[in-house]
Order: sequence, then C-alpha cells, then structure tokens
Amino acid sequence: MNERIVITGMGAISPIGLSVKEAWQSAINGVSGVAPITLFDPADFLVQIACEVKDFDPKDFIPAREARRMDRYEQFALAAAKEALEHSGLEITPENASRVGVIVSSAIGGISSFEDGTQTVRENGPRRVNPFLIPMLMPNGAAGLIGITHGMQGPAFSIASACASGIDALGVAWMMLKKGMIDAAISGASESTVTPTAVAAFDRLGAMTRRSENVPQPFDANRDGLVMGEGSAVLVLERESFAVERGADILAELAGYAATADAFHITAPAEDGAGGTRAMKQALDQAGLNPQEVNYINAHGTSTPLNDVSETRAIKAAFGDFAYHIPVSSTKSMTGHMMGATGALETIFCVQAVEEDVIPPTINYHTPDPECDLDYVPNEARETRVDVAISNAFGFGGHNAVLVVKKYS
Repeated sequence: MNERIVITGMGAISPIGLSVKEAWQSAINGVSGVAPITLFDPADFLVQIACEVKDFDPKDFIPAREARRMDRYEQFALAAAKEALEHSGLEITPENASRVGVIVSSAIGGISSFEDGTQTVRENGPRRVNPFLIPMLMPNGAAGLIGITHGMQGPAFSIASACASGIDALGVAWMMLKKGMIDAAISGASESTVTPTAVAAFDRLGAMTRRSENVPQPFDANRDGLVMGEGSAVLVLERESFAVERGADILAELAGYAATADAFHITAPAEDGAGGTRAMKQALDQAGLNPQEVNYINAHGTSTPLNDVSETRAIKAAFGDFAYHIPVSSTKSMTGHMMGATGALETIFCVQAVEEDVIPPTINYHTPDPECDLDYVPNEARETRVDVAISNAFGFGGHNAVLVVKKYS
C-alpha cells in the first residue's frame, strides 16, 4: 500500500504552554521556558535552571485517584493524548478499536518514581514501596495507559532511542499505517527528567550549561550546553482514506521518515554528521521530494558544542549549496531539551509552520560561529511560505531520526 498518511490531531504539554495553541504562540513569540528549578532543591547543584512544565495540575486531565498512580511523565502523556484526540475528533468504537494503535515513547520513563522508590527502600524498607512503582517507572507505561483510557486495542508499545524516541515513535506509526496494519495511530513521546539524578548525571557528562541567563544558545559561538526540559507531545496519524471517510479536518501530511545510526560513540555525534545526512536524504526519498523543495528545518540544535557543528555539517552535506537558502531553527532555545519528547513537539511545530507559513526563531542567538554558518532564524519568527518542513532528532547511542511534514492539498 502507498496511501498518504495524514495528521488530524495534536496535543502538547510543554514548558512554554499547556496546549498546542499556547506552546505555538510562545514559540513564535520567542518566549523562553527557562526558570529556576522548583521540582527539587538544587542548592547543592552546579545547574540551577531547567525548562519545567509550569502550572500543570494532573486533575485537570485525569481523575485524581488515577493520577496518583502515575509518574509525572505518564500524566503529561495522558493530558497530551486527550487534547490530540479531542482535536482530531477521532472516536474509538468497538468497530475500529482494534485498528487504532498507540506508539508513545519515552527515552527514560519514570525516573522520578524510580528515585522515590529507591529512597523508600533505603530509608523505610521494602514493605513501604509503592505497589504501583513498576507501572509508574516503565517506559511503555504511557502507551499502555493511553490505550486503556480510550479503549484502543491495536498495537501499543514504546520505543527507546534516546532523544530520537519521539520521532521514531511517529516514524514507526507512519510505517505501520503505510503497510495497512492499522487505520489510525496515537503517537508521540513524553518525558519528565528534571530530577536530582538526571540533572546530576547530565551535568557530570558535560552536556549541560551551568549558566542561568540567556541560555540555551543553539548554534551561537558561546553555546556551552543544553538546558533540561520536560513535557509531552502526541499526534493523531491516519490513513488518508480513513480520515476522509470520517470527515476529519486534515492538518498536514506526514510524508517521509528515516532512521540511521552513526556507529561512532555512545554520547558524541559523528563529527562529519554523516548519519544525520543519510537520514535526511532517505526521509526525503521516502517522501518523493527533492532537497530544493524543503522550506524549513527544525533542527535538533541542542546548544552543545559538538552537536550543533555536527548537525550543521550534516545539513550542508544533505542539501549542498542549497543549505544556505533553507531557514533552520532550534526551538529547544525556548523549550529546553525535553529528551525523547522533544522531537514529537518539534514535529508539531513543523505542522504549525506549514499550516500558518511562519517559522519559529532560535532565541538567544547573538554571536555567529564560523563553523555554524547557516540561516538560524535568529531571535524573531519569520513569515514565509512553508510547503515542506523536516524535523531532526539525534540521540545518544548515535541514533538519527528525521520526519518530513508536507502541506496537505
């Protein structure tokens, strides 16, 4: 089967908004989600800031009794899925339930619940451990809970490919829809890693900035590390015929996907960006598009010295001289790095870009880096025609994943 795959609904819980509309308005207005850490006491930490989800009350989305049995990352996922389903108008019925899949990823899962459980064992003994700890910490918990909540009986699972997890979830859903295995998929990712252990570990790895102002700075010469973020993004994908038959409002086409591996280093990207180059080229081939048809790239753009140079080289190798004519922005400059969830949220931003012909900026960009010499849409959104956008996600382990979003007509 070679049917087009379309996007009919989207939901988001992010550091810059508790809905797609709020997050998108913040993104195009250059609003930063960076603030002092409040989810734990960071007094002993060299890192004092994060992009936390603010003013989130799970009871606004989930019955209180059920919410208490979920990790924060699962609560985010349920909330984002609720918005996405309502946006799409997709009703799960006994007739279609087995043809609707749930592919919702998490790179790390319920690390906060794991930390709490470990502390309980040490301080109070094994009999005081929360009986719901296992379903709270397992990375497939969000996918399972979404399916249980809404009655979806098709394939339901999670993919863990570090920071590529969200793009890979959407890509695998796209492939299953292409093959006719399912008619619709609820897909994306969720993460809540602003915890003592996660922040300490990423800091020890040398991946995080220790500054507290005007950060992160993707592609800027003064960038010195990422800012931890959290949140969830979920999209509803459907076979075009299924969406048209039920009268859905189609937002955009998910036109291509590809995944590659660097086979280079467990945390550092390949210096030449060759894996990312291959992923971009293959995704465009899957979409049947030429590189010159791309109007926008939502970059992985983590604000680490190595990543941003590697990605710039990958883009130039994939697009040749045309790379200098493609606007490239990193919305992580506003949301922080939401780990596995970031790619899914950035795909939503790509959908919004092709719908509204607006490109969100890279904020905190002030000093050009000679090695990062593309058009990074500095500091202000840009109104321009966007027919095709691509979303890049490159993760620890050398995982590269790319999606192509296309204006639907």
